[in-house]
Amino acid sequence: MMNTLTFDVNIESSYTIPTPAEIHAELPLSPEQAYKVCAFRETVRNIVTRKDPRILVVTGPCSIDDTSAAEEYAVRLAELAGKVKDKMFVVMRTYFEKPRTTLGWKGFVYDPLLDNTFNMEKGLRSSRKLLLKLVDLSLPSATEFLDPLIPQYFSDLISWAAIGARTVESQTHRQLASGLSMPVGFKNATDGSINVAVEAILTARSRHAFLGISNDGRTAVFSTKGNPFCHVVLRGSSQMPNFGSENVAYAVELMRKRGVIPSIVVDCSHGNSRKDPLKQKGVLSDVISQIVSGQKALAGVMLESYLTTGRQEVSERTKATLGLSVTDGCL
Repeated sequence: MMNTLTFDVNIESSYTIPTPAEIHAELPLSPEQAYKVCAFRETVRNIVTRKDPRILVVTGPCSIDDTSAAEEYAVRLAELAGKVKDKMFVVMRTYFEKPRTTLGWKGFVYDPLLDNTFNMEKGLRSSRKLLLKLVDLSLPSATEFLDPLIPQYFSDLISWAAIGARTVESQTHRQLASGLSMPVGFKNATDGSINVAVEAILTARSRHAFLGISNDGRTAVFSTKGNPFCHVVLRGSSQMPNFGSENVAYAVELMRKRGVIPSIVVDCSHGNSRKDPLKQKGVLSDVISQIVSGQKALAGVMLESYLTTGRQEVSERTKATLGLSVTDGCL
């Protein structure tokens, strides 16, 4: 019996939700779908290790805020992906969690109705349903993992994952990445430091043991093999961008000195675009020029794109314009 004088003093309420196993049973991944995800991941692995000369293009909304708008975007993106498949491998951004420096909407998993009801059970179910639909469209999915318990619910559907600028220094997230089943990109820190991303790669490719939840909802110790397919994501900082050839060359040299095979994805948004979605085009053009000029370490790009250019401030779902970002501005 817990002593209520000292335990959960600041917890207002709590309730249980279905375990990962229960959600998986309700929304299963079929053998045919699993085969597709395995093939997606294999392609991404070959691209980030530069065995496949194509470029990885991770594109989509800054954050998933409505599944119907995301599905419409996915249908259009799947058609485009087929047209450019000889040069590019297109993966859709399906970001369900949003890291916050202070306060703000934390993402679809936490508050799918955008009304502060925090119906996480609905958020988890709806997120998994969307990811299953994308597999059926033969469209790979990418996401950023923030809460270390969330991957148990839908990581089996993810083909590429990111650890963000706010969590790249976190031991918890580096250990998590060491056990993830897909390639992982580590972003440079919010202050622009690339070294912390390289250190994260060194950590994540090693073996670890940490606490988490098993599929049946019990606390478990996970022992990892280490993830050999980690790479750097250059996303700039609030002070300056870092997509230029000199920045890429610096990152390449830093990785080599630390014994990491250079593999870099450039985020055309965030600090590199100064959060102006239209400036992503210029960043992309510069990266393409570097690739054409022979920079072999550049494995891919990230773009923030949605049905409508720009962003909106919303306080609840009924006031939102579908397909217009509620977080960072998108193309």
